[in-house]
Amino acid sequence: MPALVRAQPAVPPYRVHDFDWVDAQRSRPVPSRLYWPADLSPTTRVPLVVFSHGIGGSRQGYSYLGKHWSSRGVASLHVQHVGSDAALWRGNPFGVVGRLQAAAQESEAMARAADMRFALDRMLSDETGALGAAVDPRRLVAAGHSYGANTTLLIAGAQVVRQGRTVDCHDPRFSAAIVISAPPFYGEADLATVLAHVSMPTVHVTATDDVIEIPGYRSGLVDRLAVFDAIADPRKLLAVFQGGSHSVFTDRSLTGGAALNPKVKAATAELSLAFLDLTFRGSDAALRRWQADWQPILAKAPGAAFPARADGRTAVSDIAWQ
Repeated sequence: MPALVRAQPAVPPYRVHDFDWVDAQRSRPVPSRLYWPADLSPTTRVPLVVFSHGIGGSRQGYSYLGKHWSSRGVASLHVQHVGSDAALWRGNPFGVVGRLQAAAQESEAMARAADMRFALDRMLSDETGALGAAVDPRRLVAAGHSYGANTTLLIAGAQVVRQGRTVDCHDPRFSAAIVISAPPFYGEADLATVLAHVSMPTVHVTATDDVIEIPGYRSGLVDRLAVFDAIADPRKLLAVFQGGSHSVFTDRSLTGGAALNPKVKAATAELSLAFLDLTFRGSDAALRRWQADWQPILAKAPGAAFPARADGRTAVSDIAWQ
């Protein structure tokens, strides 16, 4: 397994830019934080990940991903969703559950997808100058954790029908998706229909103890596997870590176990880049190295702590596309 403690350079190999954007058409702030690779050649074209946080998060969150990706040449734009961000934790503590439930409504889900589109628009506009000009439009990636994973899937083509109307938030500019701990779509039993239009490479990351639990709601690993299985596009990968927690993928440092937590974070960040190598360069070398390096913390099926799979796959589907 790779060493987790490395000497830190005096100057980080990335830069951080904060944008306090406002979508005037919706009267909605869209604050965002950009992690950008340092010391690039003027002619370098940079892949860009647009990241959506989980419920109660912010643009400051998931910094380990932004730092890791950008230090290896992949920019990461972390979008804050003001209707479901850290403000939910402020105020009367007895009202937290109600605020969480209110933030998990369909109107906010669609607003989050619009936030992602708007942030990408701004990033690619003249407003960001040389940064936006350096983004490679052929290598745009949607990503997110938990509620942000649902947002990512909506951007990637997931559709639901409400009152006879199809809710379609697809942004065709994105060509790959990183889906971390995706909950089921609320009220949707037929996930195959919801996800039928997701037609891009996806990588799915979860853990055997990846459980969301609030009063009146519980979602565990079975739901994460159901989302993965429902996507028909064969260009998909699955990683399941043994143990962990739902919030082990956030910046929290102890959840899921003090020893396992940093390993899951490092493995998730590295898997994302190996997935991009496979997607954009057609190379599975990094993915093969990743599986060998991190096998000790991966769950296996059948006979592991999650439901056995009839096909006997290990936690990473087949190395290369399934």
